[in-house]
This record gives sequence, structure tokens and C-alpha cells, in this order.
Amino acid sequence: MRSNSTPKGMLAIYERIVGLTDDVCERQLNSEYRDLARSMTGALCRKRPSPLASGQPRTWAGGILYVLGRINFLGDRSFPPYMTTADLCIAFGVGESTVHAKARVIEKTLRTGVFDPKWALPSLIGSNPLVWMAEVNGLLVDLRRMPREVQQVAFAKGIIPYIPADGQGS
Repeated sequence: MRSNSTPKGMLAIYERIVGLTDDVCERQLNSEYRDLARSMTGALCRKRPSPLASGQPRTWAGGILYVLGRINFLGDRSFPPYMTTADLCIAFGVGESTVHAKARVIEKTLRTGVFDPKWALPSLIGSNPLVWMAEVNGLLVDLRRMPREVQQVAFAKGIIPYIPADGQGS
């Protein structure tokens, strides 16, 4: 679970960035991206020092959605919603090189990258192989292929988001 608390000194910055990401998500993406963008912005606000304390909110907002888009295949037409990097940059009125620079800072600060299950869209979590991989008796296994009893233990420990044998959301 991600904490949604934002330090008082970062609240105004959080609200400006979230206002921008919410707008783009509402117009061009979806509520899953909106929720993850809010969580990622909060996580960045809680870092000491926060990289968001300097720079333009629109460049950070673009960088946040770009990072989330990389993790969730936003630039791949087979994974709706779809949006090119160029269109994302246009939506925030920033250049691609600026968004890429902010994305590098975000990824380094949050120690994240492509396939990071922590920042996966809920609708894609079932198909993200890293969510389901765990070491069992010294072997790396896909928990989706393990007996229900093993899945129950993994779920109880918070290792997996749901019990695959029961289906998502059960």
C-alpha cells in the first residue's frame, strides 16, 4: 500500500502537479493513470529532499505520466489507453528532452523502471510477470502456476495482489 500523506511544505506543489496530471488523465487517459500519478507525486513529495521542490510543475507532471506510461506500455497501441510521447509532451506544453530528463530523475529517486509491479495499472497487474514471480524453496516460480495453498500463503503475506486460482477481485 502506498501512503497518501503529503508533507505540509510540499502540499502546494503536490496540488499543482496533481491538478495537471488529473486534467490530462481525464481528457486523454483514464482513472487508473490518474490514481497512480497521484500516488507517484505523493511518493516524490515525501522524498528528502524532494526533487519536485525545484522546477516547473508541468515538467514534473509530464515526467510522472511518462514514467507511468513506460511502465504500463502507454506508447503501445495494443495496451489501451494509447498515447505517444510526443502527444504527452504536447498535452503538458513541454519538450521531449525535458520530459526524458525528469523521467530519469523520477526513476532514480523511486528506484523504478519498466515492469515495476508497484506502479502497474490495476487492469494490467494480472499480465505483469514480475508481480507473480517469487522464490520458493530456492527456485524462482510463477505463483500463478502454483497450488492454491501456496497462492493463499503468498496473498496473506502481501506478495501477490490476489489469489489467481480465485480470479482477480475475488
